[in-house]
Amino acid sequence: MSRGLAKALRTKPVSSDKARWAAVLARDKAFDETFYYSVATTGVYCRPSCPARRPKRENVRFHATRAEAEADGFRPCKRCRPDAAALDAVNSAKIAHACRLIEDAEAPPSLKELAAAVGLSSYHFHRLFKATAGITPKAYAVGVRNQRMREHLTHTTTVTDAIFRSGFQSASRFYAGASKDLGMTPSRYRSGGEDVTIRFATGTCSLGLVLVAASEAGLCAILLGDDKRALAQDLAMRFPKAHIAEGDKAFAKLLVQVIAHVEAPQTALALPLDVRGTAFQQRVWAALHDIPAGSTATYADVARSIGKPNSVRAVAGACAANPLAVAIPCHRVIASDGRLSGYRWGLERKRKLLEREAK
Repeated sequence: MSRGLAKALRTKPVSSDKARWAAVLARDKAFDETFYYSVATTGVYCRPSCPARRPKRENVRFHATRAEAEADGFRPCKRCRPDAAALDAVNSAKIAHACRLIEDAEAPPSLKELAAAVGLSSYHFHRLFKATAGITPKAYAVGVRNQRMREHLTHTTTVTDAIFRSGFQSASRFYAGASKDLGMTPSRYRSGGEDVTIRFATGTCSLGLVLVAASEAGLCAILLGDDKRALAQDLAMRFPKAHIAEGDKAFAKLLVQVIAHVEAPQTALALPLDVRGTAFQQRVWAALHDIPAGSTATYADVARSIGKPNSVRAVAGACAANPLAVAIPCHRVIASDGRLSGYRWGLERKRKLLEREAK
C-alpha cells in the first residue's frame, strides 16, 4: 500500500473490509486507532499492527471502536494491548493532577498524600510518576520549590523571607543544598549572578564551532555555531550579570571532553551540569534523557511523558531553550510526522547527530 493512500485513509475511517484486512496482513501501524479486529477462535480483539500470528480471514471481524469490540464479547489482546492508549490517558491525567497538587501546595505533600489523592498505592504511584514524568515526586517537588525560591529571591527584600515563602520549613534545610540547587549562593542569585564567574572556551568539531562554558557548579552552556563572536554574544545574553572570562589551559581539558561527547553523543558525558531553568523546563529536559541514543520521540510523546499531553508547544519551547547541546539531547525530538524540526543549532546538525547515534 502506498504511503499516500495510508495517509489519506488515516484521516478518516477505513470504509472497506478489504482495506482493513490488507492493513492487518501488513501489520500496518498507520491504521492503529482507526479500527480494531477480533478473532472468533481466541476471543480477543487487536490493533491492526498486532505482532501475533495472523488469523484466518473467516475468523476475523472488524470494529470501529474498542467499546464496540468489547460489547460483542471480545477482550483486549495481551500482546498489542489495544486498551493501553485509554489506560495511558488515565494514568497521565492522574500524574498531571498530582503535579498540580505539588505546585499548589505551600509545603510539599507526602508520597502517601499524593498517592491517596489519585487513588493509587504509594508504591504504584511512585513508579507511575517516575515513568510518566521522568523524575520522582520528591524531585519534582524540589524543582517546584526551587523555582519558587528563584522567583521570591528576585522580588522579596530578604533571603529569609524568600526561604519561608517558598515552602522551606527551616532556613538550615534550604542552605544545606542552596548552592547546588541555585548554581550559586542565595545572595548572589538575588543580585542576578553578578558575582558569579563563568569561564568558556571555543573549539572546532565536525559540526562546526562549539562553545563550552562552566560555573563552579558545572557545565552551564554548550553552544554550537559557525561564528565565535555570535557564540560569545549568545553566552553573554544567557548570563547578563555574570563575570564571563576565557578559560585557562586546565579549562581546555574540559573543552576536549565535551567535543569528544559531541562526536560520539551515544556515550555518557561524565561531567557535572549546572542546569538552570523553570520547573517545567527541568521536567522536559529530564524526560529527554530517557530517549535512548539511536531513537527519537515526538514533541507530543515528550508532553505525554511528563503528564502534560496538551503542552506540545511548551515542550517545543523548552527544547529550544536548552542551553546544553547534545548533553541534554533535544536533537532526539522530532515532529509528529517524522520530520526534523525546531533545532536551535540548525537542522543539518540535528540530522548528523541522529545519523551518528543510529550507527
